[in-house]
Amino acid sequence: MPLIPEEPQIHESAQGPRATPASGRTAPTPRPVPGPRPAAPSRPGRPGPQRPTPPVQRTPRDVAVAKPAPSGPAAPAASTPAAATPQIQLVPASPDGALDAAEEAVDLLLESGRAPGDVLVITTGEQHPWAAHELSFGEASYWAQHDAGDDVFYADASVAERAAARPVIVVAVNGGPDTAAADALPLALSRAGALLIVCGDPQRINSVLGAGV
Repeated sequence: MPLIPEEPQIHESAQGPRATPASGRTAPTPRPVPGPRPAAPSRPGRPGPQRPTPPVQRTPRDVAVAKPAPSGPAAPAASTPAAATPQIQLVPASPDGALDAAEEAVDLLLESGRAPGDVLVITTGEQHPWAAHELSFGEASYWAQHDAGDDVFYADASVAERAAARPVIVVAVNGGPDTAAADALPLALSRAGALLIVCGDPQRINSVLGAGV
């Protein structure tokens, strides 16, 4: 007769999975989730970790400068402004009175606040007494005072080219050959930084510097 399988017996101690894994191995203990690690202390004499530099906030102007230039033909460079022409003042005087007029002009300049070292006086005829006196001690001593640049300097037209530019130049057309004035006036105009004062015959001066003077 056929065998009827026996019904499995359920024991009270076998309700659910067994705590001990198979093969007698112990279940691994779950490891804690690692949190943020504290920063390592810096060593003596060694700087700690550098903090990142915050980004520099750029202004709209900086952004505009940083943009690459558009491709194509380069724009023409801006032309350099021409050197400013000094103001010209004409003091009518005869050849005999031109030197006195130049002295008065220098006195007015100094009284108005001009520094003595700003002024150069050029004579086309007879030398200024100061120049004649200083040249008696030798040219080295004379030009040393020019190089010092701390006082009014007087020079004859024949050596005026050696004199350096100064803010104010006073020219006394006190005689001398016509070539002296023709050479001294354009030179003084090119060396004067702000003001050129010419003392002499207006007709002669205009013929050299131009009718607009």
